[in-house]
Amino acid sequence: MEVFTNTKRVLDSRKTTVELILSDHKKECLSCVRNNNCELQTLSLELGCDAKKYQGVTNSYPIDDSTPYLVRDNDKCVLCRRCVAACSKYQSIGVIGANARGFDTHIATAFEKPLAEVACVGCGQCINVCPVGALHEKESIDEILAALADPDKYVVVGTAPSVRIGLGEEFGMKMGSNVEGKMVAALRRLGFKNVFDVDYAADLTIMEEGTEFLGRLKNGGVLPMITSCSPAWIKFCEHNYPELLDHLSTCKSPQQMFGAVCKTYYAEKLGIDPKKMVVVSVMPCTAKKFEIGRKDQSAAGVPDIDIAITTRELARLIKRAGIMFEALPDEKFDEPFGIATTAGLLFGATGGVMEAALRTVVEVVTKKDAPSLDFKEVRGTKGIKEATYDVAGTKVKVAVCSGLANARELMEKIKAGKADYHFIEVMSCPGGCVNGGGQPIKSAEVRNNCDVKAIRAAAIYDADKKSQLRKSHANPAIQTIYKEYFGEPNSHKAHEILHTSYVKRDKF
Repeated sequence: MEVFTNTKRVLDSRKTTVELILSDHKKECLSCVRNNNCELQTLSLELGCDAKKYQGVTNSYPIDDSTPYLVRDNDKCVLCRRCVAACSKYQSIGVIGANARGFDTHIATAFEKPLAEVACVGCGQCINVCPVGALHEKESIDEILAALADPDKYVVVGTAPSVRIGLGEEFGMKMGSNVEGKMVAALRRLGFKNVFDVDYAADLTIMEEGTEFLGRLKNGGVLPMITSCSPAWIKFCEHNYPELLDHLSTCKSPQQMFGAVCKTYYAEKLGIDPKKMVVVSVMPCTAKKFEIGRKDQSAAGVPDIDIAITTRELARLIKRAGIMFEALPDEKFDEPFGIATTAGLLFGATGGVMEAALRTVVEVVTKKDAPSLDFKEVRGTKGIKEATYDVAGTKVKVAVCSGLANARELMEKIKAGKADYHFIEVMSCPGGCVNGGGQPIKSAEVRNNCDVKAIRAAAIYDADKKSQLRKSHANPAIQTIYKEYFGEPNSHKAHEILHTSYVKRDKF
């Protein structure tokens, strides 16, 4: 059988279908967050559609902006159900689905509850797969501009590892381009007092988390210990496995550690009231917007982080300011939180936290340089990876997973007493933070033909390969803060500032 896909009959049918979709679509293209990156817009142009051909009754739904991280506008929804598939299959959460039938069909939660009242974890994978503007992060650009314009505020910013790998795509650069230098230059021109690197806080996380793991291993603590860097994973665990919360590391995420040291150690050095310091984080993640409002995340008596924005928001902020990103020179982060190792950079890819931790744990235990810093068994985009390492005679079995469906599989093994791991890394998003819910959105065509997460991760490993500073405990700035402020990892002061607690949440 021969199938012709571009006959006049087929093209006319496709055109009619798109025009019928447009007849019930909110046409705010000029001000839509997905303008010029919308699959419906692209198809309409390619097929020569008339957006006004079919007029009549249209659906109208209230906008759901109940969460601090996501906005759902069903008036723009095209009922493709990609968000439903991502939520149920990638993440095994399934809080959204198709409600009603026929012309009244729409995507919503059970009983039409707001997203804030269900077990949504804020991972943002639904945003990444949405072809139109029906889903987007809750924007905080105006808050940042207001803070920068306030002469009484000392505004600093820190960027996560994956941001420098994704940001260039928003300016037409090749996927996986590392634009760290231009990103720093852009942030400096926006008016931030200091431009810091959250990779520093990732190094700090390794010191605290690695020490906590060794303590549990030696003293009979709860094992396996599970990483706590991903806020969507933490919320997932609180909803679905509250009885296993003791397995979570008590360490704050790098974002929260960054804000905590800014408003304690750094504010004290500058003689600034923490209440006058505004700390902004740029993250590849929408769940970070939820994390900044969690309890027990206020080391200085005020929130550790004041504003969290996504990689996409940073791009819009740069464009709004009229900065010609591509023409910027490469500049360096400010000290003291600009000195970071590529162990911290590895946090952007699945397996990166585990590899960074192993680099430090092995050398701390053996008191010798590791024969190799490349723990390749935990690298790669496979959903679940396992490895066993000999650490001074102790066989340490580790597991790494990305995507919450894979996390659920591991948690069920722990619950059933079948997991013999010592240490587990969990990242909420498939492939890790490089594929986070706040990263540049790629069309279905691109995702079907390119392994986006692998391409972005390759840029991280390339930077690590070229680095001279690859171990968190070798970071001189980390050594200084322990000498001057914390004393040692897991000290009483470190616990007060760098560690947190968790809450049990309803499953539905």
